[in-house]
Amino acid sequence: MSEEMEFGPDLMTLLDEEGNEHEFEVADTLEDNDERYMALIPVFDDAEELLEDDGELVILKVVQEDEEEFLEAIEDEEEFNRVSAIFMERLQDDYDIHE
Repeated sequence: MSEEMEFGPDLMTLLDEEGNEHEFEVADTLEDNDERYMALIPVFDDAEELLEDDGELVILKVVQEDEEEFLEAIEDEEEFNRVSAIFMERLQDDYDIHE
């Protein structure tokens, strides 16, 4: 008997500051300078929302506190620019990226 494996997008649900859920596809992950980062693309169930979306790539830093990991915005502009440039270069072949 052969096993068939189904592969699909790596999806995650994040809560915003108001407790609203937002679903994202993980486009890529990166380790740089002993830090981990994730590039995420919003996922929409409603076609209207998809049409209104500006297609922005969301880049967040993985932070570990005690035993728990969470994602946070990158506050340092230099760090954000460096990491986003790496993601843009890595993802340009897979996605239609316009800067």
